[in-house]
Amino acid sequence: MRHLNKLASLFGVAALGLALTGCEGGDLYNIDAPDWIAERADSIANSKSNEPQEELEGMEEDVYTIGATDYSTGWWAAFSKYYQIPDGETFNAVFNLNINPNASNTYKNFALILCNDEDRGAGNYREYGAIRYDNQPSGNSEWGDYIDRDCVESTLTFGSDTDAGVEKLGGRVTLTIDRSDPSTFVVKMTNGTVTKTYKAKSALPNLNADESNNKIRAFLVPEGSYINWLQSNIEPIGGYTSAEDKQPIALTLSGLPRKVLQGTEFESLLGNLTATVDFEQQVSKTVTAEDLTIEVIPELSSLGIKTLVAAYSKTFKGENAAQPVIGYAQFEVVDKLYTSVGATDNSTPFWGAHSENFKVAPYETFVSTFTNYTSGVSNWNNFVVVLCAADASEYAVVRADNYGWGNGYGGCVTSGGQADWGAWLAAMDGAKVTTFVTNNGDGTADVRCIMVGNDGNTYYQDYIGINTINPDDLYFNFTVDGSHIEFDNVIGEEDNSSPFWGAHSEYVNVPAGRTYTTRFKNFTNGVSNWNNFCVVLTRLDASEYAVVRADNFGWGNSYGACITSGGQVDWGAWLAAMDEAMVTVSVTNVGDGTADVRCIMVGNDGNTYYQDYIGISPIDVEDFYFHFTIDGSHLIFE
Repeated sequence: MRHLNKLASLFGVAALGLALTGCEGGDLYNIDAPDWIAERADSIANSKSNEPQEELEGMEEDVYTIGATDYSTGWWAAFSKYYQIPDGETFNAVFNLNINPNASNTYKNFALILCNDEDRGAGNYREYGAIRYDNQPSGNSEWGDYIDRDCVESTLTFGSDTDAGVEKLGGRVTLTIDRSDPSTFVVKMTNGTVTKTYKAKSALPNLNADESNNKIRAFLVPEGSYINWLQSNIEPIGGYTSAEDKQPIALTLSGLPRKVLQGTEFESLLGNLTATVDFEQQVSKTVTAEDLTIEVIPELSSLGIKTLVAAYSKTFKGENAAQPVIGYAQFEVVDKLYTSVGATDNSTPFWGAHSENFKVAPYETFVSTFTNYTSGVSNWNNFVVVLCAADASEYAVVRADNYGWGNGYGGCVTSGGQADWGAWLAAMDGAKVTTFVTNNGDGTADVRCIMVGNDGNTYYQDYIGINTINPDDLYFNFTVDGSHIEFDNVIGEEDNSSPFWGAHSEYVNVPAGRTYTTRFKNFTNGVSNWNNFCVVLTRLDASEYAVVRADNFGWGNSYGACITSGGQVDWGAWLAAMDEAMVTVSVTNVGDGTADVRCIMVGNDGNTYYQDYIGISPIDVEDFYFHFTIDGSHLIFE
């Protein structure tokens, strides 16, 4: 059975043969906006154009749009073209800055980025810094190793991120970067109402690998706004874009889930689907599934790998194209979305299925999260934790319902037996469970279970002091009995659309002298190295010690003291391997005011990658927590 989003006679064998090209993930030149938003934005823009602005000479038409016109573009998600400014010359550009009529933050405008002569993401890429259009001396309105905030003058100054008046920045903006004086450089941004000027105390150094090349490269980054570029006097890399209509040349799909559950409706499959359409003259825009002709091959109802084929048949201005462009994306139809232990109909008998073994080192606690499903027949029809050695010989087996056995079980103290076992059993079908398995390092181990039932109540079950443990040879695994568990704790949108800081896991407290470890599968959009997991080290009140990423980078008051290791030899291979990489992260409260973070990443290429941050300090050993966040990625915990 075929699924068509809309019928079109253009969709045929010849169209399927068109070549595809990709584009850099964040370089979105979007043009679509609801009429009411466009009208309000135009009104704001017109109100900023009352004062005459200087007529510039030598300007060339350069027409394209940067950022989503629904104002949804996050930071570092869309970029202008690159403009190279040679030593001794002046760069002039004119564009319309569209401020969200509902914007409430002063930084929702744009930033000018000054960098050397290398592409973003390349090994030699270096930034001089950034200058944002708003001026906020107490905030982050300019930054970088070669930017001095004392050099800023502005006719509009904000005292905080939430001051009123950000709409004053909108309208027709003239940007000038003047390198005519060899002893300095000057940046000026003005819309005739608000003027911000940066007058450097010295010239920018040459950061290019080739010392004879002293060009400065500039580009703009909007946030929560969008830019309609109009003209410039220096031809950008890739050339000018004329206002003439343009034919589509390529289509790249995004937002399609990697896996969908069998029985998913076709409309649900397309819920987050978008496409970047590349046109002539290096212009792109983003369209939704409604603008595409779509077919799934083979049919959607059966299990297995499927190919979604999409065609777009319009010009840049929305006329019928001479020939459509085609894009392809694959996904899988599955009968279960997440890694599970036991059959999903709860038919697996006792000891009938096991997870893999997880090693727990001395003074380490391994944290696991999953959803528990039960047949509901008896209390024991739930998850079971098995403590064992590497050779599978058992120390103890403990159940969810205050019962266990084994040589090491008799010495433990249990707590958490429920007051109403019937209510507890009913609540355990779909309960969200977190288990903590601790190796105390002295021949004993603890197991703690926190179960948030389907009734909203939280239940506890502890087994403290399980003995006869070899602290250097402690593992555990999960098994089931008339039940199954699914590792389905997801942080971030599963299409990797969550922006930086867009989703967070729960806080985990790490006591002094202890290590807490968790494991998850990392998924990335693959655009940049930072589009992976981040570990946030904080106090209970959320004030941060440090934030460390998967890619040998971090920040925070306590970050500078740490020593990093594990930065990869081939970052491109590492980034490709990080999609569906199995990651183990261990966070240690050393007990002396320092903390360590160790990351082991088993990539989809089978290789193991390491990233360590050792000696993060200072930290309060009595108030130390961590959690995870993401950036263009998502995590599924085990």
